[in-house]
Amino acid sequence: MQTVRRAIVIGNSFAGAENQCIGLVRALGLSQNYTLYRVTRPRGGINERFHWLPVTVHKRLEQVVKWIRGFSRIPGKKVAPLQDGEKDILEADARQIAKVARETFERDGPILVVASGRDTIPVSSSIKQLAPENVFVIQIQHPRSRLHRFDLVITPRHDYYPLTPEAQRQVPWFLRRWVTPRKPPDKHVVLTVGAIHQADSIALRSAASSWHNELVPLQKPLLVVSVGGPTSRCKYGADLTNQLAASLQNVLPTCGSLRLSFSRRTPKTVSDILVGELGKHPKVYIWNGEDPNPHMGHLAWGDAFVITADSVSMLSEACSTGKPVYVFGTELCTWKFADFLKSLQNRGAVRPFTGKEND
Repeated sequence: MQTVRRAIVIGNSFAGAENQCIGLVRALGLSQNYTLYRVTRPRGGINERFHWLPVTVHKRLEQVVKWIRGFSRIPGKKVAPLQDGEKDILEADARQIAKVARETFERDGPILVVASGRDTIPVSSSIKQLAPENVFVIQIQHPRSRLHRFDLVITPRHDYYPLTPEAQRQVPWFLRRWVTPRKPPDKHVVLTVGAIHQADSIALRSAASSWHNELVPLQKPLLVVSVGGPTSRCKYGADLTNQLAASLQNVLPTCGSLRLSFSRRTPKTVSDILVGELGKHPKVYIWNGEDPNPHMGHLAWGDAFVITADSVSMLSEACSTGKPVYVFGTELCTWKFADFLKSLQNRGAVRPFTGKEND
């Protein structure tokens, strides 16, 4: 069997999914020899209204809309083009990738294909079908069904929460066959506790060096607060945000410094409340969203972390540092998010953030 010396990452433009793929590639020693491709979902207009449809349907829909506009003078909504910066990333074409895998196999050996996210499933499975002897395909996150389409599936344990008796009681019997997954994990599946990520020891050492001059002079202990955004399974708004702000103010007297950052999912209403309540405090620094992103520096130099319960990725990264991790908003999470948070608490990896940690 030939050694794998190169990799292809199939992404979907979402950092949470792509970071998992790149993190796995890094762990396998292929960080210097991989190519990123993306499945680009058309954005804007009717695509936003029917966002739940598979990306293949969206692309056909986009072609139909363009065809109609070509024969009609009636103006309509435009389908949004690719976002800035994505034009240099190759579009994920299963046939082309499979062709390259076959033609270069004798010279360069097999290609490791790593994909994550619902939109990447048709591409990665097609590559495996078109070049079965020339690729090894890993799908990260549960692909719903037909696991035999991939050589390996890596997914968090909480993706199998729908099969537990507790979850089954929450789903009407006629809907259970549509819940992911449908069967217990088989030989194709490797289970993880959280999300794969890039914050390994090498990356943290590099970040510690890069952010040394900015973060080392800060008063200790340094508390890092990472805020995500509400989801369908972790809903919150102004009330919880005000509670978070009050809890952070309670710990500021015994905190040396506090660094606060938001994700791309953070609603403006949430960030505005936290900036308004904490922005003028001399111990508090709030990242303005402009590059460079201090996230890796925060992981390297932070003494403790407070993270909103909605983000599996941020919690997984913080827990991997071995430092104290506090979660805020756990009580508002349901379904597999609640199961994930419970598993972290049972392992002693996290604890609830109450704002009374000094008692």
